[in-house]
Amino acid sequence: MNKHLSVLLFVLWLCAPAIFGQNVPSTGKSPLGSKHGKHSLFESYKGLVMAGYQGWFNAPDDGAGRGWNHFHSRGVFEPGNCKFDIWPDVSEYKKTYPTPFKHADSSTAYLFSSYDASTTDLHFRWMQQYGIDGVFMQRFVVSVRNDPSRHHTNTVLAHAMAASRKYRRAIAVMYDLSGMNDSTDVDLVITDWKNLVDSMKVTGGGDRQTYLYHRGKPLVTIWGTGFNDHRAYTPAGVKKIMDFLQYDPVYGGCSIMLGVPTYWRDQGNDASKDPAWTELFKRADIIQPWMVGRFNEKTYPPFIERIRADIAWCQSNGADYVPVVFPGFSWHNMNAKSPQNQIPRDSGRFFWEQVRGDLQAGSEMLYFAMFDEIDEGTAIFKASANPPVGKSSFVTFDPGIPSDYYLNLAGYAGKVLRHEVSLPEEVPAPETFKKKK
Repeated sequence: MNKHLSVLLFVLWLCAPAIFGQNVPSTGKSPLGSKHGKHSLFESYKGLVMAGYQGWFNAPDDGAGRGWNHFHSRGVFEPGNCKFDIWPDVSEYKKTYPTPFKHADSSTAYLFSSYDASTTDLHFRWMQQYGIDGVFMQRFVVSVRNDPSRHHTNTVLAHAMAASRKYRRAIAVMYDLSGMNDSTDVDLVITDWKNLVDSMKVTGGGDRQTYLYHRGKPLVTIWGTGFNDHRAYTPAGVKKIMDFLQYDPVYGGCSIMLGVPTYWRDQGNDASKDPAWTELFKRADIIQPWMVGRFNEKTYPPFIERIRADIAWCQSNGADYVPVVFPGFSWHNMNAKSPQNQIPRDSGRFFWEQVRGDLQAGSEMLYFAMFDEIDEGTAIFKASANPPVGKSSFVTFDPGIPSDYYLNLAGYAGKVLRHEVSLPEEVPAPETFKKKK
């Protein structure tokens, strides 16, 4: 064969995925010229329990210039006007901020700020202490459009990267497309990932870095694909992002986890019926259906068969699967029409029912929603048993349940997942974890 023709055919072979938008089997190596490190301390999501991490809370004096962001409602933060249902236990935070809220004894109630490095450090220390393998940093597209939200988001990510190395916890970026537009934000996401790789070196920390890899490549999540709630972006816009993350010779070579609707596979209920979404699902390395709020303790069992069928589809299409586990749900202070404690935790039984069902269905990894999501009452971190009283009411854990109970349960789920302990039928009681304190 002609030498020049051979070279040309080789180049075309290398470029084929980018040209034709097709997924190809992973070689387990970053592409030639890639800025990603070849290895990580965490080479695969399999065998890990991870949580979502919002990191979006602020206080007026924290230096971020965002006021009481994500604590306030309608721009005002005062009793009767807030947007979160769980008051965090702030007894271990180095920096806290006085609020207009009062406890029953008239003492001032305090809150933390996600902007402080000490806050992130404490959260990652808890992850290490309780056996949670790491977190996906939620990166909302609308939050990286401009400052001060972009500055806050980047600062929290930088603190989290440092804490992940200090405590040897896995960390990964999750782009949430909520509020995105094809016309302006697709290129924004691409530029943002380049900046994270170039400026923050999120995947360039050497072979002992803590960025989460999967199938030998950095794992990036695109959350919000295929929902039917009239989003202002299309399969074509998401495809462009996926093409870049998978095939760009410098910044690509990534594995992709797609956050999809509960009924993504059969395009029912919360899912779009556009077949273009299904074609993108087939390109994913991991499928993650969003199930928060879809069921309660009584209505969960039928979903186990759906999870089995989801896993079978993924196996047939060369993808892995991770279910979402949430401890309960409450967003009354954000949405007054919704009852408080809408999906009760039932002393951990609801959480454990999902863990048991998901693992028995064949799940090889777990995602907890969320580490610090107090807005919707799904947080697994330490919650106050003595929240403020007055015009705003807050959900507390059931009597006898300590503030760190869900951290313990999450870590124990990891042990079960890795077959270090057997899977108990009933939720482990708080007494199970007393020796670890």
